[in-house]
Amino acid sequence: MTHTGHGARLTSAAQKAAQSKGFERAARLGYVASGLLHLLIGVIALQIASGSGGSGSADSSGAVSTLAGQPGGLILLWICFLGCLTLGLFQLSRIWLDGRGLKGSQVWRMRGSAAGQALTYGAIGVSFGTFALGGAKDSRQSSAGWSARLMAQPAGAVLLGVVGLGIVVVGGYFIFKGAARRFRKDLQAVPPGTWDRAVTVTGTLGFVAKGISLAILGILVMVAAFTADPEKSSGLDGALHALRGQPFGWLALGAVGLGLLCYGLYTGILRARFAKL
Repeated sequence: MTHTGHGARLTSAAQKAAQSKGFERAARLGYVASGLLHLLIGVIALQIASGSGGSGSADSSGAVSTLAGQPGGLILLWICFLGCLTLGLFQLSRIWLDGRGLKGSQVWRMRGSAAGQALTYGAIGVSFGTFALGGAKDSRQSSAGWSARLMAQPAGAVLLGVVGLGIVVVGGYFIFKGAARRFRKDLQAVPPGTWDRAVTVTGTLGFVAKGISLAILGILVMVAAFTADPEKSSGLDGALHALRGQPFGWLALGAVGLGLLCYGLYTGILRARFAKL
């Protein structure tokens, strides 16, 4: 009986380990989906920078719409949706289950990071799921719509300005994280040589470019608040078009587009493979 019970426990432990590995692989698909999204946004941004106008809006809705129009696009949308959903749930579980060995402010920083990532990948998953079910939305109208609803509330302009400032701060953090190479803390040990150089180059350029695009987006939201014109809050696509309209904007937007391509490669390939889960 003892041997039988011991064998049953080993079998149960093996099953749990296999289930955990399966869940981890599914969660890593979320990084692949996010990377694919940023690759497409980067391509559209480069098209806008070149003056060709791009094949869609340079944001998540435009990228997902582009993916949906490809052969086998519907299958890819559902795979990306499930990957993002799994990764979002995994990050959500960290809020309660991943505080071992941490104390005080460390616990709350970890929980804040996990909650932020859960919301981010949940939102990306919603975009994939919406298009997979046949729905679609114009990101410019959506951004202007929520800005108008917020401004209609008491002290709404102030709240919208605070939201814009928060987006600028997040963008600044991305720039800092890329420039200081803090993103490497999110990864397991990376093999030296080609893999390590790829992580450094794509991570640094990618995080800085992502941060710049977010900072511009936040500035537009703040402008919408200060001018009481919600139409100025036009989402990431509007932010990149605004950059294109500046002196030498095509060059700056081209650099951001290349950086977003790097961010897509880092997230979709390198983080998907080496991320700590």
